[in-house]
Amino acid sequence: MKVCIAEKPSVAREIANILGANTKRDGYFEGNGYAVTYTFGHLCTLLEPKDYKPYWKSWDLNNLPMLPERFNTKVSDDNGIQKQFNIIKSLFDKAAVVINCGDAGQEGELIQRWVINQANYKGKVQRLWISSLTEEAIKEGFNNLKEEEQYDNLFYAGYSRAIGDWLLGLNATRLYTVKFGRDRQVLSIGRVQTPTLAMLVERYSEIRNFKPQAYWELQTTYRETLFNCEEGRFLKKEDGERFANKVKEAEFEITSVTKKKGKEYAPKLFDLTGLQVYCNNKFGFSADDTLKIAQKLYEMKVVTYPRVDTTFLPNDIYPKVPGTLKNLSAYASLTAPLLGKKIKKSSKVFNDKKVTDHHAIIPTGIQIKLQYNQQQVYDIIVRRFIGVFYPDSDIANTAVTGKADDVSFKTTGKEVLTKGWRVVFEVEGKTKKTSESGVLPTFEKGEKGPHEPSFLQKETKPPRNYTEASLLRAMETAGKQVDDDEMRELMKENGIGRPSTRASIIETLFKRKYIERQKKTNHSYSNWY
Repeated sequence: MKVCIAEKPSVAREIANILGANTKRDGYFEGNGYAVTYTFGHLCTLLEPKDYKPYWKSWDLNNLPMLPERFNTKVSDDNGIQKQFNIIKSLFDKAAVVINCGDAGQEGELIQRWVINQANYKGKVQRLWISSLTEEAIKEGFNNLKEEEQYDNLFYAGYSRAIGDWLLGLNATRLYTVKFGRDRQVLSIGRVQTPTLAMLVERYSEIRNFKPQAYWELQTTYRETLFNCEEGRFLKKEDGERFANKVKEAEFEITSVTKKKGKEYAPKLFDLTGLQVYCNNKFGFSADDTLKIAQKLYEMKVVTYPRVDTTFLPNDIYPKVPGTLKNLSAYASLTAPLLGKKIKKSSKVFNDKKVTDHHAIIPTGIQIKLQYNQQQVYDIIVRRFIGVFYPDSDIANTAVTGKADDVSFKTTGKEVLTKGWRVVFEVEGKTKKTSESGVLPTFEKGEKGPHEPSFLQKETKPPRNYTEASLLRAMETAGKQVDDDEMRELMKENGIGRPSTRASIIETLFKRKYIERQKKTNHSYSNWY
């Protein structure tokens, strides 16, 4: 008998239907030579301190540091989990081969391997590695089962991370709680949560200690376009007033118009962090909300695996693109211009070297009725997917300089010459992309006319509180604020946490009351203890 072990009952049911294991048993499905069972969450965990040495149960500085000679696992104490584990173990005892059908990622590999090892199974293990739960993907995965050894390093990485969390989290939490908790509260310390909290505390300190500084700006409006004085900010009012008095009576003259044509590329496909950032900025969803919605869309088979850290696709996806586009019938007006001709293939989308465990989040082509929030997330995933196959957008970056008397002013803007991919993001005449610059009127060198100068006092502003979107980006790039997509890709290896865990880390900080959410501005900031 072949025993398949999935990560949750709903996935096991899908796999069982496709394999013909249609008889429902207690804790598994059976039929056609297969038994398909499942875990739910972490059936197994690392041993607790008291499991190693009874006196480690006491939160005493004399017991620190706690350093087990070897880390082992145990089955969680919950009665339901104990029952399911015993069912799994009994199936393993009769198995000719076990097929690991856990989520295809580091955490999924760790969860299933711990169960397999805890059950003391010594037989052959194969791995089902798929990026979506469609019937086609599952069948293809079973036709191309992998050997377990291919994923050993993934398991070791997950195991090492769990050990690191145990060593730092349990030792440091006890240390800080005993020394500084004053018997009132647990001061939780974590490998990811503590540096994340440190970024929030640092930003909060910068804001609280910020001293605004007055400055003055000289601007003028000509033909409904705002020009800024090229002298920049004036830290002394009298310096700026000299310039302001000179321009009052003089006509404004355009001294140069420079246009530089270029191209703008479609927004990249989503990785998990990018999707969470977009949904926080656009819809106000928390990172955790977005992850839950994306995970549900994956389980409903409408998008691919969401816990990913790449914005690229492997080359073997390219032949499947026309079929996916054709199946997106609700978006037929957008896909029609692409179908019937060769689909664009760009290295900005397809790059095997940029794909490890999984590729970017894309639609599968399956369409079903979704709840409103689910539809919002699904819609932008689909539009990003369609958009990358559209032509680039041709633009002209324009810089215009002018003068009044001998005081120089400048303005810049962008003109969209061809929409290209931008049509994919237009809804009822409005664009979904909110970062578009205003288009300038046509200016001619040498033209003159009246203008309206303004000389205003302003103040420097403190840094902004983190939003969940900006905090996610800061975690991804180790605190560096990086807007450029390519630079952000290069910074990812230096980030804090993993895409699949960053949302839960932020939620943990909220639950432990280390930070609180200001809902009106969607800002997060740290509290002091």
